[in-house]
Amino acid sequence: MLERLMNGTMLHEKLMTLAEAARTLPGRPHAGTLARWRARGVRNVKLEAMRIGGIWYTSLEALARFCNAVTTAASSIDNMPMASAPSGGTAPTPESGVDDALDAHGL
Repeated sequence: MLERLMNGTMLHEKLMTLAEAARTLPGRPHAGTLARWRARGVRNVKLEAMRIGGIWYTSLEALARFCNAVTTAASSIDNMPMASAPSGGTAPTPESGVDDALDAHGL
């Protein structure tokens, strides 16, 4: 992100406050959500933003890059194979323990 800011990519884009940017998104998330995306990120992807005069700004292009990166990260996680069950049969379920206890009591 720092490289992109230093290269001036965001400086050539139309900047808007995080609140303005939030109003452009479907579902109209709270501006605090965009602040969290900027600070903590989602799936190790942070929203590009810059602080000017104490106010955080981003751009529609930065939002598009963020959404695309998060979608890609989510897709790669969704496509990971699930862990297989341990060999030796099926895993015990809580219900099987209940059935065994009821059988032991003749119920």
